[in-house]
Amino acid sequence: MPLPWVAPPRQLAEAGGPRWAGLMGVLTDIDDTLTRDGVIEPAARGALQRLRAAGVPVIAITGRPMGWSEPFVRDGTLQVIVAENGAVALFDEGGQLRIEYEQDDTTRAANAGALRRVAERIVREVPSATLARDSAGRVTDIAIDHSEFAHLDRGTIERVVALMRSEGMNATVSSIHINGWFGAHTKLTGARWIVRRLYGRDLDDELARWVYVGDSTNDQEMFARFPLSVGVANLMRFADQLTVWPAYLTRGERGAGFAEVADALLAARGGG
Repeated sequence: MPLPWVAPPRQLAEAGGPRWAGLMGVLTDIDDTLTRDGVIEPAARGALQRLRAAGVPVIAITGRPMGWSEPFVRDGTLQVIVAENGAVALFDEGGQLRIEYEQDDTTRAANAGALRRVAERIVREVPSATLARDSAGRVTDIAIDHSEFAHLDRGTIERVVALMRSEGMNATVSSIHINGWFGAHTKLTGARWIVRRLYGRDLDDELARWVYVGDSTNDQEMFARFPLSVGVANLMRFADQLTVWPAYLTRGERGAGFAEVADALLAARGGG
């Protein structure tokens, strides 16, 4: 079945109306959607606070690891994060941090050795490849840095992806890392899992009632599934690599773009 949103997006300024007024919540990437250089931008932080004050749930879905994500939930910046591309959920429950895994203990233990072996192979066979600096916090995947502290050209990125897939891994490319993991989970399955876990709802029955915000090629599955999907303006750096576009594009990059989404949603509700 062909995927929707294959045409370039409309400007977010065109958004609004009953569809936005009836939104249940926001699903969002983190890196280069909320952040710049790993730090949540003030515009995004303010938008998160406005959404929380209005009672709008915000769920972050990221390739970042559990360890990196934990402080953002502990300090209340984000109440819910699904990390490691759908593998680990972190959320506040009664004032306490709760961590749950998509894979059981036996599966994670069985995968751990294979993850180390593949990581060693990549570093050995692709001399310019280095593990992401946040690797110590990873539980279910590996990540190779291509744009955060190192730079890999497109050919090298494609070589790493191909090597991961030759080992039976899923592999995606974010704005900063190449992520590889064993298992069928993705950002989309992680979103389904956490919406059912926290709200007892079937996300597939209400895709039109959530907006998804992202910035990179690894957000395309989410752009395809959510009729109200938004790319922040820096998504355009990947324009020649996209096969699926979001429905809308913000004027601002990163946190400023996310703030545009929050303001559009709150204005449609009559609170903006």
